[in-house]
Amino acid sequence: MSQLSEQLRKQTKEMAISAILLTRKLPQNDEGWTIKKQLIRSATSVAANYRSACRGRSDREFYSKLCIVVEELDESMFWLELTEDIELILQKMCSQ
Repeated sequence: MSQLSEQLRKQTKEMAISAILLTRKLPQNDEGWTIKKQLIRSATSVAANYRSACRGRSDREFYSKLCIVVEELDESMFWLELTEDIELILQKMCSQ
């Protein structure tokens, strides 16, 4: 495995952990619960699907799985932006 692939595996896992820790600071109400659930699912999916992409048996399979990673990453960004926009968490907490 290349050094870049290993670095991305580490970073995607760290992002998933950061997202989980961030969701612990969300309020315990319907909005907080919904965003928490969605953000954890999408952020952990980024890490899991990147690891899966690295095991791709062909370039086509790698590309296909990497497209899922990009889609889940975009969804994670959406939930973080929404959290900021409705002021559930201070902006500086979301950008850490």
